[in-house]
Amino acid sequence: MPNDTRKFPADNDNLSRFLGGSPLGVAFRLILLSTLVGVMLAAVGFDPWNIVQSIRLLVERVWNLGFDAINGLWRYFLLGAVVVVPIWLLSRVFGAPR
Repeated sequence: MPNDTRKFPADNDNLSRFLGGSPLGVAFRLILLSTLVGVMLAAVGFDPWNIVQSIRLLVERVWNLGFDAINGLWRYFLLGAVVVVPIWLLSRVFGAPR
C-alpha cells in the first residue's frame, strides 16, 4: 500500500543498502576476510610495512621457482629416460619381425 510507514528509518536502510548488509555483519565479514587474506599474504612473504619490496621479492621468488620447476622436470625426464630408452631399444632390436 502506498501510504504504509516503514519500520526502519530511511537512513539505516540507505546505509545497509550502501554497505551490502547490516553494518555489524559487514564489519564482521570484513574483519574475517582481512585476517584470512593477511594470513595468506604472510605465508607468501608480504610485509605490510614495505609492500613494494615484498612484491619485488614475490616476483623474484616466483621467477626462480619457475626455473627450479624446469630444472626438476629435466631431472625427472633424464631419470625416466634411463629406464625407458633402453627398454624401447631392446624391444625394437629383439621385437617380433614385421
